Amino acid sequence: MTINVALAGAGAFGIKHLDGIKNIPDVKVISLVSRDLAKTQDVADKYGIAHVSTDLADSLAIKSVDAVILCTPTQMHASQSLACLEAGKHVQVEIPLCDVLEDGEAVVKRQQETGLVAMCGHTRRFNPSHQWVRKRIAAGEFNIQQMDVQTYFFRRTNMNALGQPRSWTDHLLWHHAAHTVDLFAYQAGSPVVQANAVQGPIHPTLGIAMDMSIQLKAANGAICTLSLSFNNDGPLGTFFRYIGDTGTYIARYDDLVNGKEEKIDVSQVDVSMNGIELQDREFFAAIREGREPNASVAQVLPCYQVLHRLEQQLAA
Repeated sequence: MTINVALAGAGAFGIKHLDGIKNIPDVKVISLVSRDLAKTQDVADKYGIAHVSTDLADSLAIKSVDAVILCTPTQMHASQSLACLEAGKHVQVEIPLCDVLEDGEAVVKRQQETGLVAMCGHTRRFNPSHQWVRKRIAAGEFNIQQMDVQTYFFRRTNMNALGQPRSWTDHLLWHHAAHTVDLFAYQAGSPVVQANAVQGPIHPTLGIAMDMSIQLKAANGAICTLSLSFNNDGPLGTFFRYIGDTGTYIARYDDLVNGKEEKIDVSQVDVSMNGIELQDREFFAAIREGREPNASVAQVLPCYQVLHRLEQQLAA
């Protein structure tokens, strides 16, 4: 059985999903939605997608669409996820699930009522580098004592990953911190019980803090320090240092080294080295098998509860 997919958001991340889906058998993207019809048509032509629209409702009205992947602006994630579930479609929404906790809770509630697969793109759970560490933890060979994480970009104007102007404002707390808050609790196997944040000056035009520092503590005693910046003029992305009882590991997306910068081969950890493709494979496998996916909206909700507490703390 082929799973027919509608993909919303033909920008940098939408294209990453299209490239990943090409490698997954019996999955076909049949509808593409994005703001700019001409650009959307160009992408659709390149990937052989028959239907294009600027309105998600048009795709949801197609009976043969089984599932939707949302790569749209953060502010639309929760409402569009709800729309997909209301239309009877399975949904994978890119990180973050929401930027208001109540909205994320509404998505989880609706998923539970419908029984459909609803998953959030917490890609770090799927990157081979982090999977390798998780397998060591599961085998009882490694326990996290501290995670030291740097999330750095050079984004003093509102640009996307392709260097194009954005129609919306990205957020260090609700988007970029979400990756680490979720991964820390997931890898520690223990919920976050303490969280603290401080932020730098608010940008005069973007209206957001461009620098932030977050401290976390899990119930089992593990700690995490996260530094985030849109001001860093240097290597970009997120770098995770796992400090444990039997070793130190540094993960850079799909690559992994030990504390001495010696490369660890993670090529055999999973069927692909592409975290986005692995995330999509899990989504489609959960649909076929009628089960809850890893990074289901219910599993990641505790992350957004922590972000909500941090936002309240920063506002106070």
